[in-house]
Amino acid sequence: MNKAQLVEAIADKLGGRQQAADAVDAVLDAIVRAVVAGDRVSVTGFGSFEKVDRPARYARNPQTGERVRVKKTSVPRFRAGQGFKDLVSGSKKLPKGGEVAVKKAPKGSLTGGKATTKAAAKKATAKKATAKKATTAKKVTAVKKTTAAAAKKATTAKKAAPAKKAATTAKKATATKAAAKKTTTAAKKTTAAAKKTTAKKTAPAKKAAAVKAPARKTTARKTTAKKAAAKK
Repeated sequence: MNKAQLVEAIADKLGGRQQAADAVDAVLDAIVRAVVAGDRVSVTGFGSFEKVDRPARYARNPQTGERVRVKKTSVPRFRAGQGFKDLVSGSKKLPKGGEVAVKKAPKGSLTGGKATTKAAAKKATAKKATAKKATTAKKVTAVKKTTAAAAKKATTAKKAAPAKKAATTAKKATATKAAAKKTTTAAKKTTAAAKKTTAKKTAPAKKAAAVKAPARKTTARKTTAKKAAAKK
């Protein structure tokens, strides 16, 4: 069956051939546009149309057997519904008379561009809410990590401060001890120098005293000699 025969088959149901042709064209155009845009067109009981991406691959030319590289491409694919499969396989029989072989859409589903848009909007809002929750959770975890790191740094700094103070006090104590040692050694040196100077000063005085002592003896001898002469 081609397109013209399909139009003829449904012309009586749609009130004329032109109406049937317009309906077939509209349905096919809507399916093609949706599949090209990447949407999946599903008809209950009939099947679904969808776009499938095929990666780049190597194939063989059936005539020459040569290996040929095939570029990445996208192709349309039709998957028959379970009701269509059952009718073709014979597990179910086609309805008699003017009944439709494909299951009719449930009530309320065709009035429903608004319903579908509302459901889509609800799904979109739910996705946005989950995304916001995830981002807030990530931010909270990041803040917790930063606060924990800051707390660790503060505790380590507090622990290191007394150690640094003890080290500085120990250095100061050693410095004061070294200064005290230097002062004591300097005092010892000064005392030794003072002793040397005093010893040098006392040595000439002793020599002078030793020199004056014979002079006194000579004077004493002279006086004794004068007294002896006077007696005579």
